[in-house]
Amino acid sequence: MKSTYFLKQYLILFALGLLSFSVSAQFFTPDPAKNWQNESFDHDTVYGTESDKALELLKGRTPTPVVVAVIDGGVYVSHPALKPTIWVNPKEIPGNKIDDDHNGYVDDVNGWDFIGGKDSAVKQDNLEVTRLYRDLKEKFDDLSPAQISKEDKADYAKYQKVKKEFESKYNEYMTQYTTLKGFADTMAMLKKAIGKDFNQDDVTAYNPSDSAMSKARRKARRNFNRFSAFVKGATGDSLVKLLGGALDYYNNLLKYNYNVDFNPRYIVNDNYGDVTQRYYGNNNVSYGPTAEHGTHVSGIIAGVRTNKPGAQEGIADDAKIMAVRVVPDGDERDKDVANGIRYAVDNGARVINMSFGKAFSCNKQTVDEAVKYAEAHDVLLVHAAGNDHNDNDSTDNFPNRTFEGTHKQAQNWIEVGASDTKGKPASFSNYGKRSVDLFAPGVQIYSSVPDSAYGYLSGTSMAAPCVTGVAAIIREYFPKLTAKQVKKILMESVTPITFKVSMPGHPAKIVTYSDLCISGGIVNAYKAVQLAMKEAK
Repeated sequence: MKSTYFLKQYLILFALGLLSFSVSAQFFTPDPAKNWQNESFDHDTVYGTESDKALELLKGRTPTPVVVAVIDGGVYVSHPALKPTIWVNPKEIPGNKIDDDHNGYVDDVNGWDFIGGKDSAVKQDNLEVTRLYRDLKEKFDDLSPAQISKEDKADYAKYQKVKKEFESKYNEYMTQYTTLKGFADTMAMLKKAIGKDFNQDDVTAYNPSDSAMSKARRKARRNFNRFSAFVKGATGDSLVKLLGGALDYYNNLLKYNYNVDFNPRYIVNDNYGDVTQRYYGNNNVSYGPTAEHGTHVSGIIAGVRTNKPGAQEGIADDAKIMAVRVVPDGDERDKDVANGIRYAVDNGARVINMSFGKAFSCNKQTVDEAVKYAEAHDVLLVHAAGNDHNDNDSTDNFPNRTFEGTHKQAQNWIEVGASDTKGKPASFSNYGKRSVDLFAPGVQIYSSVPDSAYGYLSGTSMAAPCVTGVAAIIREYFPKLTAKQVKKILMESVTPITFKVSMPGHPAKIVTYSDLCISGGIVNAYKAVQLAMKEAK
């Protein structure tokens, strides 16, 4: 599940006519305080989690360290904000290439990478819709509806849905890539013809030598006019550089995510069709291009609290981060997700953060069984609702708490939407009156990123770890409370949002928070601790 895309890329796509919607004002506001997610409305006038107040209330009590599994794209475990809080397997001797604790995973000192291989690891992968399209197309593409057997009707119907989604998105992204590539090529042609990097005046003064260059000149003048409103002093090179990220983004979508001929699973070298297989991968949890996401998530949960002005600080004060890598640059696979959950449970995690999701599932039942396993072992699961401003009550978002083929739901599951400093739902956030439990800070959250750096990211991926951090506080200081009790406490202690808000994706539609989630509010650590104190008695 990707965090919301960068503002500059929105702007350039909008200018090129590839985006028709309004870019949310949330992306134009100045960066908020670096730890606003820890703050409170009464002290700081922001709708944070009030974790600072909660920990102040708990002063004098001794916490029990809690292991929190971050199932994600990898965690940069040597980051100075995380290194003291990274889980270390006490039964494993680092680097001896022996499974000292006999859990099936060799040298799993800080966690495990389920998409790792002998010498490398999966970086990019397909989206699930691509994998399903590839498999189902081979089975059904040459058959008419009349030729479909009764046993295959459900799969055939799924294929029709998958085919429509895949082909629609592929064509959309191909159009966007072609437009961006054409823009870059036009600028390169003009630079060569003019003999230097050029600005708008240079293009106006340029006298084309043929019809092709006349067309290039018209395109360049049109695009300079589009960009002039928000890019001052633009040149051909600066505009090409500006769109570089967007061009790479769409190129990767087509090259990896939506490429039916790309399948990197050979790297893992498992028997992919055997969903009961558990022991594969490697111990390099920091690997891959997606470690930024998991590192940022981990910092939100448990970044070291130094009490230094301006320093990034996690929500929980005594949580240990167990890194479990299952998410590539693409969609996670259900087999890996299930194994990630089981690994976390078996190795002592009491809370699991899952900031990922997808629109289609291949083996939901396999994940469901792992969720039941976590529930049976009193482990709380916290999941991000998604960034597509969809209603999860009526739109598929996997994984989820409802067990396949039934109306039964996991009771150890919390689904989280994203809110901003003013308590409003993020414009990108998914929601659901029956399927999303609560909201949490998820817009412009400052946290750790790889190479010992820090940065702001937005998404329900950032909101989920805010809830995970609060849950970790409760489990630290009130260890006898069960996962179900912790969820109940978090639901009953939210900051209720009583003012009306715009529905994500539909700014003109005014609703209440109770229309967007079950609890009708934003997670509140201070109130949760107060309630936990009563519950513990």
